Amino acid sequence: MRAQSDTEVVSFQDWTVRVHPATQTAARLLLLVHGWTGDENSMWVFVHNFPPSYWIIAPRAPHGTQPGGYSWRPPRAGVHDRPGFDDLRPAVGALIPFVDAYATANHLDASEFDAMGFSQGAALVSAMALLYPERIGRLGVLAGFVPAGAEPLAETHPLKGKDVFVAHGTLDELVKIEFARRSVQLLQQAGASVTYCEDDVGHKLSLKCLRALQAFFA
Repeated sequence: MRAQSDTEVVSFQDWTVRVHPATQTAARLLLLVHGWTGDENSMWVFVHNFPPSYWIIAPRAPHGTQPGGYSWRPPRAGVHDRPGFDDLRPAVGALIPFVDAYATANHLDASEFDAMGFSQGAALVSAMALLYPERIGRLGVLAGFVPAGAEPLAETHPLKGKDVFVAHGTLDELVKIEFARRSVQLLQQAGASVTYCEDDVGHKLSLKCLRALQAFFA
């Protein structure tokens, strides 16, 4: 079982990253992207029973938030709305070179890698997959949404042949369930094969959806 205690925090270029190297050869890279006010420690609860062939990296977002934690877009005073597609383009544009540089430094093949995000991080990995579909294998969208403004790109079917897992709580007050259901429609419109798990919880994953997530990435 993989736990946060099995990981280490490293500095790589200008990034702070929590890392769990693979324990098998021919490792596959998995990128974990935390949500608003999260950090490099936030996502590890989701990957406890993931295959040992995964080399997992969880970078810290570059923008500080109040009262604490980090965000993938610059703070705007008094604004806590859901970021749109264009709001997240700079973060996507920074993460792709980071993944490439990290993979090169650690002799990993990141020509295609898997990604998983929670909340704001789910919006970010959705945008990343739509902008760079050739780079993303499996995608996990947890308690999040496809950002507004992605619709024209989805119409070009960039995710044809891609497998995407979406999980959401019907009692989520931060990201309403309607956003998740609309996101599933957009991802399917983009060509993705979507596995969807919905349960009666708030802004988190239920045990049922956590098990479904582990099965999806197994």
